[in-house]
Amino acid sequence: MHDSPARRAVTSATLSLVVCAACVVAFLPPTLDATLTSLPQTVLLSVALATSLVLHWAFIGLAAHRMQRSVPFWVGFSVLLFPIGSIVTL
Repeated sequence: MHDSPARRAVTSATLSLVVCAACVVAFLPPTLDATLTSLPQTVLLSVALATSLVLHWAFIGLAAHRMQRSVPFWVGFSVLLFPIGSIVTL
C-alpha cells in the first residue's frame, strides 16, 4: 500500500482530533463529576485536550503544505469553523 506523506499527515490530524474529542467527552455532564473529583485527572485531561488541539492544527497545516495548498487558508478554516471546519478540511 502506498503511504504518501500527505496521507500520513491527514491520518495524524485525524488521530489528534479523535484524542481531542475523547478529552472533551470527559468534561461533558455524564462524566463531569468523575473528572472534577480528581485534580490530577482534570489537569491531565486539560493538557491532553490543549496539546491534541494544537497538534491537530499543526498536522492540518503540514498536510496542506504537502498537498501544495495554502497553509494559512486551511489552518484558518480549521480554527475558525472548529470542529466542522476541521472535519471538512480532512
